[in-house]
Amino acid sequence: MMTDMDDKPSLSEIVDIDCSGTFKYVLIELFLKDETSRLLVRGYSWGAYHDDIYQETLNQALKEGLDTECLGGGRITHDATKKDIFVYGYSMGFGRADHDKVCELIKIKYPSYNVHWSDEGY
Repeated sequence: MMTDMDDKPSLSEIVDIDCSGTFKYVLIELFLKDETSRLLVRGYSWGAYHDDIYQETLNQALKEGLDTECLGGGRITHDATKKDIFVYGYSMGFGRADHDKVCELIKIKYPSYNVHWSDEGY
């Protein structure tokens, strides 16, 4: 998990979100050198805007000779005590991400959690 903007997660890490709280997230498609792609979920409380989070991953990808596309965003409420992750809302700049797909990816990293989503809210 990313705890400081200088401590970047590996691009091979599919999901990297804060361990608790409510924060913005983005769904990113990472284009690999073998012409395949991978979806990434990034969500952090330090991101004042969805684009702040996206730019961090884009810059990391560009340094590795890769490219990305932001597929949308929203918000996540992560309650580690209750083992609950709620995905909702949208990004003003990027639109709403596919929350169902985001939940599928999060469930891989957090298999014992209740991971759910809604189109309600901003």
